[in-house]
Amino acid sequence: MTQTAELLIDSKCALGEGPFWHPDRQQLFFFDINNQKLFAASATGDIEGSWSFGENVAAAAIIDADNLALVTETGLKRFNLQTSEQSLIVPIEADNAATRGNDSRVHPSGAFWIGTMPKNEDARGGTLYHYRAGKLSVLRSNASIPNATCFTRDGRTAYWADTPTQQILKVETDPATGLPVGDWSVFADVSEGPGYPDGAVVDSEGYLWSARWGGSCVVRHAPDGSVDRVVEVPVSQVTCPAFGGPDLKTLFITTAAKTLSPEQLAAEKVAGGIFAIRLDVPGLPEARITL
Repeated sequence: MTQTAELLIDSKCALGEGPFWHPDRQQLFFFDINNQKLFAASATGDIEGSWSFGENVAAAAIIDADNLALVTETGLKRFNLQTSEQSLIVPIEADNAATRGNDSRVHPSGAFWIGTMPKNEDARGGTLYHYRAGKLSVLRSNASIPNATCFTRDGRTAYWADTPTQQILKVETDPATGLPVGDWSVFADVSEGPGYPDGAVVDSEGYLWSARWGGSCVVRHAPDGSVDRVVEVPVSQVTCPAFGGPDLKTLFITTAAKTLSPEQLAAEKVAGGIFAIRLDVPGLPEARITL
């Protein structure tokens, strides 16, 4: 089955990323990493809030109705949406100006899996961290571009990708702690395309939706890794999907305009926009971080 997402917000993000639906606020949040901005929008695409930062911000976990835990260039920070007040939760690579945060998501246990990556995308030095209840530990290191972090509803399986490898991996996790308890294995090899695996999310049926950088689509994988359906997106650099809306049946999709040539930008006038499609299967609510 092939479907097509439509433009919801012509946001022109250099690097749209990290979308998530906040049920308390009934808003979609997303980042423009390169422009150091966070946005909040209604389900119908109206921008209802925006915040600027003095460093790259890439992802967030929900604390409560007014507070997020932001993955920034220098650490995990508590951020109040009403006052814009920030406070440090834990430093992460604060002494390394060559890296920044990237794709991150909360496990059902409340553990926050946080990815970092080199700002020079041809380098290695990316890390996957596990944060829960005040403790930060390393899960994987020496990655290039950590992506596709997501989890099954029962908290027993985690997915992750180092984008250039064109493989989505999986590992068994402890549902109470979010820590890996088994060996990593290949869930899906996407080396024949389309594109490279970027952000991902799991729906209520246990299927994984994988955004494809350079592939102009989001691919739905069955639990056995096979391709179930494809949602086409009318721009090439597709970065991350998120389920939202009151019934969690809208798939929101972030995209990017960075690195496109003038000719490509002329052909992809809405690159960097937010796209959406209504689906017949709901997603899962985002788990909340355990601080």
